Amino acid sequence: MLKNTLNTLKVTALLVSFTFFSCKTASPKPLKTADLQNQTIISKDLKWSDKMALTLMKRHPESWQIDDSQAPKWDYVHGLVLYSFEQLYKKNPDARYASYVQGYLDALIQNDGKIKTYEIEKHNIDMIVAGRLLFNAYDKTKDEKYLKAMQLLRQQLTEHPRTQSGGFWHKKIYPNQMWLDGLYMGEPFYAQYTATFENGKNLDDVAHQFEQIQLHATDPVTGLLYHGWDESKQMPWADKETGNSPNFWSRALGWYVMALVDALDYFPKEHPKQKELVGYLNNVSESLAKFQDKSGLWYQVTDKMGKEGNYLEASGSSMFAYAFAKGVNKGYLPAKFKKIANKAFDGLTTQLIKVDADGTITLTQACQVAGLGGNPYRDGSYEYYVNEKKKDNDPKATGPFILAALELNR
Repeated sequence: MLKNTLNTLKVTALLVSFTFFSCKTASPKPLKTADLQNQTIISKDLKWSDKMALTLMKRHPESWQIDDSQAPKWDYVHGLVLYSFEQLYKKNPDARYASYVQGYLDALIQNDGKIKTYEIEKHNIDMIVAGRLLFNAYDKTKDEKYLKAMQLLRQQLTEHPRTQSGGFWHKKIYPNQMWLDGLYMGEPFYAQYTATFENGKNLDDVAHQFEQIQLHATDPVTGLLYHGWDESKQMPWADKETGNSPNFWSRALGWYVMALVDALDYFPKEHPKQKELVGYLNNVSESLAKFQDKSGLWYQVTDKMGKEGNYLEASGSSMFAYAFAKGVNKGYLPAKFKKIANKAFDGLTTQLIKVDADGTITLTQACQVAGLGGNPYRDGSYEYYVNEKKKDNDPKATGPFILAALELNR
């Protein structure tokens, strides 16, 4: 009996030993992309542009997951952030950056050129901007699906409802309204498309969009532009004489100056509208400079510096830093704006950035979203803007942060 028990124990020990040895020597399974990204080391010596890009890749292994999306969708925030990745790849050709952009297009662009989740009949100007990613994809691959997708977005602009004065409505559900946001959403794509495929024949129409918002939404006292303009003057938020919304929102102004510097890429210097757009950029930039806080940042409600509830906001400040730096680099703005941009970037990195133990970075104090009208109703009041939710590393801040870092070589 004892002998049998000892033999059993020996066999068991041999089996355990064999199992343990087999586990130790078995070939490791291939790591998934997500696992590889989780092992990414973000050195403190990297440039801020790389730190932020690698942070986003680590936290959102698939690019469609940006903004905590639960499924792939065609959206302006993905277009903004991934455009910044494209620009980063030009400066630092790390294959991971190009792959991250391509992953989004692979998830959304179908073989027939249709775009998953995109509904042209909604006439939402926000849906145009992600189309900027298609130019490079088509240029690299000559795959017709990218051209067809661009043509589909161009079709939306052809059919898009307009104000009587010729400005694109922000959305079909917001009739007769132009918002500053919409200039960024539509015009850089429109300018690039007409310059690339139409011999620039519609650059005048691109300029007309800026002319309309500049004409109607500019405040003669501060030189700032109001968030929205209702041509019909029927919206409850609209001033009954001007049609303008009641306040200046820094992110809306950020969209506007980014729209100018990005659309200008496609206006030849000799184009009759080029100087006009450069003039708009100079005028609004001079006005914005007056409202820069000593920290280098701008407040959520731009002109209400220090008012109770107002706060130094990351997305608008990042957008201004980018637009000013690019404006100087392109020769549109005087050199002093590079100093203003660097001061803004210093404010972002010293006041609003948190560095985690793994080297990832978090940009705080970003307004998550703000708009006008809709349901629940948004009245454009001071109280409305300062009480909207904030979100760390909101894509409307991280994309411009990367772009600003690139223009400033930080």
